[in-house]
Amino acid sequence: MSATESQGHAARRRLRWPSPWSVGAALIAAIVLGPIVSVVWLALFPSDNIWPHLIATTLPRYLVTTGVLMGAVGLLSAIIGTGCAWMVARYEFPGRRWLEWLLLLPLAIPAYLGAYALVDFLEYAGPVQTALRSAFGWSSARDYWFPQIRSMGAAVLVLSAALYPYVYLLARAAFREQSGSAEEVAQSLGAGALGRFWRVGLPLARPAIAAGVAIVMMETVNDFGTVDYFAVQTLTTGIFSVWLQAGNAGGAAQIACVVLVLVIVLVTLEKSSRRRMRFFNLSSRHRPVARRPLTGGSGLVALVICAVPFAVGFVLPVAVLLSHAFDTGARWGDGALLDAMRNTLMVGGIAAVITVLGGVFLVYGVRLSGRSLPRLLLPVTTIGYAAPGAVLGVGILIPLALADHALADTVEALTGHDIGLLLTGSAFALVLAYCVRFFAIAQGAADAAMGRVSPNLALAARSLGRSQGQTLGAVYVPLMRASVASALLLVFVDCVKELPATLLLRPFNFDTLATRVHAQASLENIAGATPAALLIILVGLCAVGLLARANR
Repeated sequence: MSATESQGHAARRRLRWPSPWSVGAALIAAIVLGPIVSVVWLALFPSDNIWPHLIATTLPRYLVTTGVLMGAVGLLSAIIGTGCAWMVARYEFPGRRWLEWLLLLPLAIPAYLGAYALVDFLEYAGPVQTALRSAFGWSSARDYWFPQIRSMGAAVLVLSAALYPYVYLLARAAFREQSGSAEEVAQSLGAGALGRFWRVGLPLARPAIAAGVAIVMMETVNDFGTVDYFAVQTLTTGIFSVWLQAGNAGGAAQIACVVLVLVIVLVTLEKSSRRRMRFFNLSSRHRPVARRPLTGGSGLVALVICAVPFAVGFVLPVAVLLSHAFDTGARWGDGALLDAMRNTLMVGGIAAVITVLGGVFLVYGVRLSGRSLPRLLLPVTTIGYAAPGAVLGVGILIPLALADHALADTVEALTGHDIGLLLTGSAFALVLAYCVRFFAIAQGAADAAMGRVSPNLALAARSLGRSQGQTLGAVYVPLMRASVASALLLVFVDCVKELPATLLLRPFNFDTLATRVHAQASLENIAGATPAALLIILVGLCAVGLLARANR
């Protein structure tokens, strides 16, 4: 072969067109990242720039309130989650085996449901204040002092009770994986129980705790139902106010960018913390820490410490809602509730299927491409899970509305028929938001499942003449079935609970279970919100059960 022919072959190899799998993976990554890019673009080039006005008026208040709320919820969740994890991992006390899993149940209850239940329980007409007036003979609120329920403190309590399981789950795993040798060395040097916690257990578990606190703080930024119900003005409520009340989409995008910056800072701090704090087990035989038995008063104290978060985060909301459920039997057959249930199942199911299929396609396409750019895009596509629903709502609805109007005008000019708004006038925008928001769950599950499949199996299938698509269906899918099913359930449950994006993107007169609960509770009709709220909790319990099974 001549030198010219060799150069020609080399040039053709360099100019090799990417496979359809690589192109599809890049397209999926672009769709997931599109809303984030849209928010940044709208913030940089708004039609009406109110950035100076925001800085001079409301933005500092939103920013300070959000920072205080994030810090307080993160700190309280860290204390509760770490303390409970240490108790169940290091000690044996009455009820420990039950509480080890019961402490996860608050994950099944969205924070806004806990807020509605707490107010109903503690308000003036609630059972607590009614019992106090009856016991002490008070006739009105002027006769006694009672803490303000709808306040920043109540919001911190509710959010912490709903979100501490994120810290608890990661901290418990970290404490369980620690070696018993370190504990014995610390004890031989005279360290007591508290000393072993501060000097050995906590430093070794710090990366896991930091990761859990970062998730808690990101969920706090995303929350809308709780802070709106307690009249706490955060950046998320500011997005709703500036967009829906003031009618300024550019201002909403600018506030959304501030939220994105906060989220990126949290993610960066969490990753850098884990990168700096690395510990290794130097022993050839790992021996877990033996639990110390607690009896008598010590066992009772440990039981109370672990039972209180479970009671506040799960028992109280469920008990309040069940008390209304028995009084509102006729509401279970309400047509509006059935419509909301049908809408929830439809959009949540469609979004879950599309998201998981897209995650599998993306991961498989990146693995086939063998190029650096798709591999760099893979972790970036998880940013949607960190971005609050309100931010995604801004990034999706505005460009989608422009495209929708352009499509309708084009079709009408060509055919003379007005097709209406196909994208924003239907549940399309809502499904797209769910897919972008929870794509990280599906992508992470697919990536982990494919990583457990031996490459030799795929090579054997290709050597037998199977195409890349046939290899995916015949080799990977059967071995990934359990992980794919778990991802489908987790994405569906998160879609059912999602409130901010649903409020912004739902079509007119289109309710889901989450928006129905919010609408009824906003009207102080907790009884009317109870059926939908209990259905959300029931769906959430399925996901918590799956999570508990995976972390045995």
